[in-house]
Amino acid sequence: MDEFGPYDPAVDYTSEPAIKELRPGAREATNWKPLNMTRRNFLRGVVCSGIVIAGAGYVFSHPTKARADTRAVDRLVSLTVNGRKRQVDAPPNETLAYTLRYRLGLTGTKIGCNRAECGACTVMADGVSIYSCSTLTHRLRGKEIVTIEGVAAPDGTLHPVQQAFIDEIGPQCGFCTPGQVVAAVALLNKNANPTVDEARLAMSGNLCRCGAYDHYLRGVMKAAGRA
Repeated sequence: MDEFGPYDPAVDYTSEPAIKELRPGAREATNWKPLNMTRRNFLRGVVCSGIVIAGAGYVFSHPTKARADTRAVDRLVSLTVNGRKRQVDAPPNETLAYTLRYRLGLTGTKIGCNRAECGACTVMADGVSIYSCSTLTHRLRGKEIVTIEGVAAPDGTLHPVQQAFIDEIGPQCGFCTPGQVVAAVALLNKNANPTVDEARLAMSGNLCRCGAYDHYLRGVMKAAGRA
């Protein structure tokens, strides 16, 4: 340790070229060591250059205010739900089931498996039954969405499917019932007089933990004459 800092091994070597054979006739060889280049100066240069590069990356990659505002506007989506236009602030990866339940308060749509298997989250989009737990909200711009809350008449009169399910004691625990109702309404809107096999196929995407499939199927056939 000297007065200028840690010991520098470079001071043990002369300024002559390391391999004299390259210039055997040269009396004065150029010093291979750059002027004022010590171990401390070298490390200081490396650190400073790293700071400059990191700072440049931050400056040129940091989003501007205009870009951030554009992303915020993209979150807004207009939906037509049960005949009413609604505007919600939803991220691009949000599902319709989450939007309906937790942003619009339409809790009749249930989230069961949350992987498009049980059918408890079934709603209609332009008359077609879909699983809302696996459908992104932003994909339904401009479509007419009907949930279980929009099946009954505005005055509260039950839809024939709802009344038929009650008459046939379809609901047991009731968790799957909203999806069963919506699927049955979507079927009868397209085919007012389905066969038993057609009704069974249309309802096959809705699982019932209580096993009340025959009750729901009889309810569909009963409603077919009145829907």
